[in-house]
Amino acid sequence: MDIEKLQALVIDALEDVKASDIVLFDTSKLTSLFERIVIASGTSNRQTKALAASVRDKIREAGGDIVSIEGEDTGEWVLVDLGALIVHIMQPPIRNYYRLEEIWGETPIDLDTARALGASGEKSRKKTGKAQTGTETGDKTRAG
Repeated sequence: MDIEKLQALVIDALEDVKASDIVLFDTSKLTSLFERIVIASGTSNRQTKALAASVRDKIREAGGDIVSIEGEDTGEWVLVDLGALIVHIMQPPIRNYYRLEEIWGETPIDLDTARALGASGEKSRKKTGKAQTGTETGDKTRAG
């Protein structure tokens, strides 16, 4: 399964169970272990487990593979390993403590863009969070 479709499925699965603060990062330039990381929050042990189950079920329905799921026993932090994409589902205090966004957050990807790419099957990777040129941001002070 291509990475765009995989990330779109994960985002949909998390939104289906009302995950909060979902972020998606391109990690392909930071590690060769995986291409994307998704971090999301759940409000309780029960919700984090349900979020992980939603991801698992949606990926399996689409014919994808689940490498492993860790942390379901406690539900404070559940990790779903999909090979090219890792999903971290955390309760807010755990997420605030570990701050994974600071480690992996170099290249965020807009969720709407990720969803659209997955639906259309496009291979381009539109990224957000990087500095844009003056013409893209509407900055008229840059000399050209």
